[in-house]
Amino acid sequence: MNKPHKTKLEMKPVLIAGAGPVGLTTALGLSFYGLPFQLFEEDAGLSSDTKAGTVLTRTLEAFRRYGVADRVLAKALRVDEIGDVERATGTARPSVRADLLADETRYPFVINMPQHHLEPILHQALNEKHPGQVHLRHKLTQFRETAHGVVASFDTPHGPREIEGSYLLACDGGRSFIRGELGIPVEGESLDVLTILVDVKVDLDVRNPRDYPYLAYFADPAEWMILVRQPHCWRFLFPLAANRPEPTREEFREKILRFIGPVEDMEIINTIVYRIHHRIAVEWRRGRVFLMGDAAHLITPMWALGLNTGILDAISLPWRLAWVARGLADASLLDGYAREQRPVAAHGSGEMAEAARKYMLGQNEAIRAMSGGAFANALTRTMLGVRLDVDQSGDWSMVRTEAGPLRVGERVPDVTLHDGFGRPVRLHDLVDDSFVALYFTDVRRRPTVPADTPGLKHLIVSRRDAPLDSGLRERSLFDVGDRFRQRAGCEPDTVMLVRPDDHIAAIAPMREGLIEDLYRRITRSPAVATNETVDA
Repeated sequence: MNKPHKTKLEMKPVLIAGAGPVGLTTALGLSFYGLPFQLFEEDAGLSSDTKAGTVLTRTLEAFRRYGVADRVLAKALRVDEIGDVERATGTARPSVRADLLADETRYPFVINMPQHHLEPILHQALNEKHPGQVHLRHKLTQFRETAHGVVASFDTPHGPREIEGSYLLACDGGRSFIRGELGIPVEGESLDVLTILVDVKVDLDVRNPRDYPYLAYFADPAEWMILVRQPHCWRFLFPLAANRPEPTREEFREKILRFIGPVEDMEIINTIVYRIHHRIAVEWRRGRVFLMGDAAHLITPMWALGLNTGILDAISLPWRLAWVARGLADASLLDGYAREQRPVAAHGSGEMAEAARKYMLGQNEAIRAMSGGAFANALTRTMLGVRLDVDQSGDWSMVRTEAGPLRVGERVPDVTLHDGFGRPVRLHDLVDDSFVALYFTDVRRRPTVPADTPGLKHLIVSRRDAPLDSGLRERSLFDVGDRFRQRAGCEPDTVMLVRPDDHIAAIAPMREGLIEDLYRRITRSPAVATNETVDA
């Protein structure tokens, strides 16, 4: 079980503008790390738009860490295989097999859940933990930075209100007021292409049985289609040329029936038309103000890359703010947020989404996102394959093309090990609120391991169980069959440093003082990571 940071830090609250999925998840992340926050939403309620229908595995891992995964899963439909069909011929192309990731994550699936179902779950969790910290009908009108924080002004039903905070997080959407006030331009374009979302109430399980996948992409040069089985309906997505009028409900009905055949009692319950975007803010941080989610990157939600890329922001920033607030890191640690996440959104998710749209149209140019083996493709499409540029070398990727050894910047698998008491433990539980150094070595030889310090733990990973008289039993993890070390591709007597966001900060041969030196350099200066031994 994940355990939130017990001590609430005495500091001005972090102010969050926008109570969409990214704002709500970021607030849950700040809560987990013990940081005070206040969340503000301009509207009188949460969004009722039926958007963002699929939540990927990496987002589920964030929900687990922040304490809401079980609530979300209880109201969602799980999908362990993403179908890919050539619509004209009905020919199935290789599907994405999330079940292949059973040894990599405790969530070897994605889920279908519309945004207007997800947001209330996150909101309720926040209200239970922090009643009164989510403020609806609060419209941000201005803000300014001070020597030690930010001051934000709001229009409220009870008149103007001014609140002082430590930071301001802009989760206020693609038309971000905060981004506009800062004068931060966006790069990219909004294409002259539209997508139509149609939610349909129809029984395709019993009365009109169809054996459709719960999530499937049907490619066709004339009219591709995406089919999503939501908890409360079936969702169809189609392209629409910008110069064509929106179809009538009867035309929608005919379009759907051409695909699924005659059915009884079909009801169209909702339609939405939206444009295709690839727009990225040129800056993501200005002093104590950070852009997140659609305010930083507006990405077409093809392959579920829109909302889920925003949740990557909500994974990256909260732990950094916590380390700075606790005095465990220099403020320069915050620079890593934009440096690592912006290329993933701009040249990873954004370009992948556009390539996916062309792929659906039958344009057969090579798509790297589906150029690997089945295991690598599953990592890519679930967002477990993201490699961050933690060492500022420019080496990052959204795409896995092979299942090779782990590399610096990659997410470490959530493998099962066994602690000194024989209990199974998941690796991500160990790094929830700490850097963790994993020493792949033979515990029988009584290796010297540094003492734990605030923010940094040291653990031995060994195929041999720690002898009872070694004094190392409580600091050792039993790696049955040497499976984790082999999956990692590490030689014996190698140490791996993992950050609180599960990403690998360093892999190097063991030597005295190495990890302490690396940790100081990561937290007291711009992030440093290496695959080689670092000179002291």
